[in-house]
Amino acid sequence: MTGPLGWLDRPDERRGIRFAEPDGSWRLWSYTELADLVRRYAGALRGAGVGAGDVVSIVETTGPRFVGLLFGTMLAGAAASPVAPPPPFGDRARWAEHLRGVLRASAPRLVVHDPALALVAEVCAGAGVPAYDSVGLLADAADGRRASTPGPDGLALVQFTSGSSGRVRGVRVPHAALAATVAGIQRWLRMTPDDPTASWLPVHHDMGLVGCLLAPVATGSDLWLMSPGDFVRRPLRYLECFGRRGARLTAMPAFGLDHIVRRVPPEALVGMDFSAWRAVIVGAERIRPALLAEFARFAAPHGLRREALLPAYGLAEATLSVTGVPLDTGWRTATVEQGEVVGCGRPLAGARVTVVDDDGRAVPDGMVGEIVVRGPSVAADYLPAAGDDTASGTRLVDGEVHTGDAGFVADGELFVLGRLGDGVKVRGRMLLAEDVEAAAVSACGAPVGRITALLGQVGDEPRVVLLLARPEPGWLPAACAAAEVAAEGVPVEAVVVPVGAVARTSSGKPRRRLMWQDYLAGRLGLTEPAPDGPAGVLAAS
Repeated sequence: MTGPLGWLDRPDERRGIRFAEPDGSWRLWSYTELADLVRRYAGALRGAGVGAGDVVSIVETTGPRFVGLLFGTMLAGAAASPVAPPPPFGDRARWAEHLRGVLRASAPRLVVHDPALALVAEVCAGAGVPAYDSVGLLADAADGRRASTPGPDGLALVQFTSGSSGRVRGVRVPHAALAATVAGIQRWLRMTPDDPTASWLPVHHDMGLVGCLLAPVATGSDLWLMSPGDFVRRPLRYLECFGRRGARLTAMPAFGLDHIVRRVPPEALVGMDFSAWRAVIVGAERIRPALLAEFARFAAPHGLRREALLPAYGLAEATLSVTGVPLDTGWRTATVEQGEVVGCGRPLAGARVTVVDDDGRAVPDGMVGEIVVRGPSVAADYLPAAGDDTASGTRLVDGEVHTGDAGFVADGELFVLGRLGDGVKVRGRMLLAEDVEAAAVSACGAPVGRITALLGQVGDEPRVVLLLARPEPGWLPAACAAAEVAAEGVPVEAVVVPVGAVARTSSGKPRRRLMWQDYLAGRLGLTEPAPDGPAGVLAAS
């Protein structure tokens, strides 16, 4: 076998994945053990009627069963469709409706789920979809070695987009596109079996799934794998993977860097050595230059080089990666009318990046337009059930991804400004939510995620809505004043919300379009007055 399944023919019993245990220990599953589990799951799935062209939905927590099911589904000739489990303290009814939508869109042959997630079985029973718990499925497993190797044109994955601007959509990723992406990441980072990775990203979303699970497994390198909850509670445990256990590669959204520098005191790093840590890929959202500099200062006393921070750009419609800053070169910024912007590097994996105007014509270097991507890693298409959904602004057209993102190219490097669907035209210039948000955050020094900007039209007039999550004294007037300046006179309205109330995607990006629709519909509601805001400020539940 070749591509992401090639490791199954030569699993290394000396290396594998170490899964974080609740008691603070790590449980090693060697690649030999995992390959056996993969083949057992492949046989069990074939025995349950799964075949070529089918989709298998996987609702599992981070752990060996997820890995076995992911690769086992592909080995059985089907497409794996990871679905994030319900959050421990989230709205069960809302998640159940989300799962129903996923099942309608993907029409899976069956669903395999964590035995502890009884809600999955309930939803599947109501939808008429067979559901198996991942432990019981192996009870009568057939010999997985009889599973056929999938061809390059067959589907490897059905990835559901993170839904930052519209409802989630299923993206169909062929084996060839997945193999091109993994090979591009390996070349970019010069990955070898001697380069361990550590990750806390959700394994159900493209950055964690493809970049931090499939790529290291295909390389045969050691992997230290935590859940997002593990990281939130104990970010120091994650840093120990690099400072004490030898991990060298990782990836995360920018808010992960912010969480580390705010939660880990510098004295906790005593004795750690980050000198071998050569890649911290930063993507999935707009990156503040000041945050990169702050993280570099935080880790530099322990050997992390500034050049290890690698801003990148990608999306599910391109399987994952599109551009990335080359190793050992260092990130750079450009100053434009929107402010200072971090460069996201050069094209990876044979990608070709073009910036176009409203009529689809390529624009000169330095001019802002929509980012369009073509190349071997571009996904095949969307699931038919979601093919007519253009609310997100991202489109797959004739082998190209029209991303719906605004940006420009300078000296061959891509600079990303934000979502075109999260902005309004003001006196002929596109005003983006990310720019207003960055100004508000900078004005009051708020942590990442505590202030979120929404932009849109109310009738014929543009408006900015600032969501402030449990603001500290002084934040509100400072944020509103800065937002008014950045928005060039567009009216600014402030809404105070509890921490955790901002709708986010599985990768942590704000779901601005969804929240704007809630604002227009009056679903944000009125509760308590803002702590120090001017008259008329809203406070939302």
